[in-house]
Amino acid sequence: METLRPPPLRTDPSNAFAHYSMKVRVPKILDDVRDQNADYPSAVRDAVARLRDDIRDDAPLPPLGFPAPDAHEWADLGARSWLRTEWFLAENYVYRSLMAAVRYWERGRDPFAPIKRRELASEALWQGVEAVVGHAAEGAALVHALLDLSLWGNRVDLSYAVGTAFGRAGQSHDLLCDDRGRAVAELLQQGGDVHLVADNTGSELSMDLALADVLMTVAGARVSLHVKMHPVFVSDATVADVWNLVFAMRDRGDPCRALATRLERAFEAGQLRVLPDFFWNGPHFLWERPARIACELDRATMVIFKGDANYRRVIGDALWPPDTSLGASTGYFPAPLLLVRTMKSDAVVGLPAGLAEHLDTVDREWRLNARRGVIQRGGRDTSMPPP
Repeated sequence: METLRPPPLRTDPSNAFAHYSMKVRVPKILDDVRDQNADYPSAVRDAVARLRDDIRDDAPLPPLGFPAPDAHEWADLGARSWLRTEWFLAENYVYRSLMAAVRYWERGRDPFAPIKRRELASEALWQGVEAVVGHAAEGAALVHALLDLSLWGNRVDLSYAVGTAFGRAGQSHDLLCDDRGRAVAELLQQGGDVHLVADNTGSELSMDLALADVLMTVAGARVSLHVKMHPVFVSDATVADVWNLVFAMRDRGDPCRALATRLERAFEAGQLRVLPDFFWNGPHFLWERPARIACELDRATMVIFKGDANYRRVIGDALWPPDTSLGASTGYFPAPLLLVRTMKSDAVVGLPAGLAEHLDTVDREWRLNARRGVIQRGGRDTSMPPP
């Protein structure tokens, strides 16, 4: 039986938030890149400004140019323009185009490094890590707590500061779906093969690494951390961000140093892997995953997808009826999935019947403002066969 998927959201006015994001939010991000990298050569600053103006003016999407090590991800751009195409494609292509503008492939300089460094230096991040490392809970209770912290850490998104107003600690009534009871038992299977598709670096990634540490030390799991191949969405984690955080843990001193030491030893032993891939920067949804990704994820004991963009990649960036079952939207995937996401866009599935309608009456921005979150168990063993 084939699942009928709704069409992806578009950047034209058919979806107000997608249109606003591309026409207003994204150009502001590009202005911030210029402001925060005042030492860029004038040619680079001009290229970033041209990209900003092209987006505002609905210009055609530019060709990849050369070098293009990710050309296989962008083979079908077609005759698209910035404000008249699929949002998921356009949003990812903004950052790919920014990499060309700042000559990232030639220099390796992260245009978002200044803002990432500021978060890494923030005392709030380190207080959170130290609290987790000293947590009194053990085993299942600790994993349960870490999933909560990992969820609400997703509010700290440097591309979308709205959610930071609600803080790093969520309220129970803001967790719209909570499938941790089942997921924790699965995560603690001895010798599991757990894959975590990361979202933001900094505060959120610190909680993800703490969770990985517990799964490796308590359950003997192998943990694979999937990250972006190049900077995207301002704060999404790259390989460099992972190690910058681990090295900062080491330099912080105990108890953070002890966590860093365990992570480094696990990496050296192959128990922790850090796996970048262009797929996570590209326009394709999870059911379109290539063989290289399928061979890593499809036999996992659990795949954890963090954050809003990854959620959209899993279910399709579309307006499903909110009470659509997880089986209908994720049953195509052969391994267990855990979707851990604070809400920063319209797409959502798996809510109890009537909940979305109730939230519409009490908070018109509930899908967008990152106050609410979900922890949802999907994939294998859900109610519908794959499409």
